[in-house]
Amino acid sequence: MSDAFIANGHIIDPANNIEEVGNLLITDGRIRKHEGLQTRPTLSDSRKPIADSHSDVYDATGLIVAPGLIDMHVHLREPGFEHKETIATGTAAAAAGGFTSVACMANTSPVIDTPEKIEQIYDIAAETAATNVFPFGSITKDLAGDELTDMRGMHSAGAVGFSDDGVTVMNAARMRDALALSAELEFPIMVHCEDHNLNAGAVMNLGETSRKLGLIGSPNAAEDIIVARDIMLAEMTGGHLHVLHVSTAGAVELVRQGKSRGVHVTAEACPHHWILTDTEVEKQGTNAKMHPPLRTQTDIDAVIKGLCDGTIDAIATDHAPHAPSEKAEGMLNAPNGIIGSETCLPLVFTHLVEPGHLTLIEAIAKMTSIPANILGINRGTLSAGAVGDVTIIDVNSVKRVDVKKSRSKSQNTPFDGWELKGWQTLTLREGRKI
Repeated sequence: MSDAFIANGHIIDPANNIEEVGNLLITDGRIRKHEGLQTRPTLSDSRKPIADSHSDVYDATGLIVAPGLIDMHVHLREPGFEHKETIATGTAAAAAGGFTSVACMANTSPVIDTPEKIEQIYDIAAETAATNVFPFGSITKDLAGDELTDMRGMHSAGAVGFSDDGVTVMNAARMRDALALSAELEFPIMVHCEDHNLNAGAVMNLGETSRKLGLIGSPNAAEDIIVARDIMLAEMTGGHLHVLHVSTAGAVELVRQGKSRGVHVTAEACPHHWILTDTEVEKQGTNAKMHPPLRTQTDIDAVIKGLCDGTIDAIATDHAPHAPSEKAEGMLNAPNGIIGSETCLPLVFTHLVEPGHLTLIEAIAKMTSIPANILGINRGTLSAGAVGDVTIIDVNSVKRVDVKKSRSKSQNTPFDGWELKGWQTLTLREGRKI
């Protein structure tokens, strides 16, 4: 923990509906207070009233001071796939992107499916992580889809939710039981929604591009059917369903309808699903291969509308690192997914805030207070007494993505070379620069 004094920043705290110019003081790793300013004094003047002589002082004039960003969907790969990523390298990439907290998926090797494995993630993170790490446990043992894990025990050990991300729990009875336990213990069930009977062998979206390239495509219905099923099961049980990486217009509408009926359903979207269409596969090959796949402009428009009207609650990255040799195996054999921790924030600013789809405070809410509420973690706010996790953003900073400078072990991104605006300039965890 450290002390920090941030002067003259444009403070945006969606949890408290605060947007003002002011100073922020962090003492002993906690937010002491922030003070709005009627004028913008010099740094030396502004620090005198509340900054202690031992504080790290940062001049945030002209910059956004926000709660530390939260990525509620990452793959850190450790244990088992350390050639792709480790908790150390994955959280270093997250910190470089402005994230102070990440929630990591359970599809490691071995799968995170016992209380002891939850504890192991916390132990490794305590030793090596740059950011806070909050693990998910798997819904079913070994991601096999048959037998539920000891979710009660894993929840007690610190699991913030449960997901078989990467695969869908195809057994509706198992999903019903998981959601029933969610209702009892108040944790989210995070679902990857693809009917494996409809997307078997698929390597991209089913459409004009897949037919042109002669590749097996996954129809929108593969996602929509599972979203509809799981919303109905959440309605039946009262559990909290969270739909991961929404990619289709149909899924957006199904979530919207579920919310209108009072179902406890939340959803997230990732930048690649509201920026890139499936035509990117022809240009970028395996760096545009993911599940759910890139869809069409109609789907992109629907996802953006869902982000704007609150149907889609949060923005996440689905940071999914893979070694270059794996992504070089071709569309049929290469694994799914792209890295996203370091480019998410400027993609949000460039493609959602600048065009006017979201205000800055709305965008920051979807990356701070809203994911914190979904996960039930004490983060995502600048309230007095809160943990001193802070992200400082320069909305005027324009940079070109250079994947060779990534802190991740992997380089699988379709955004390499893109010029983006609105980058992180400083990330503080409990007042300490990370």
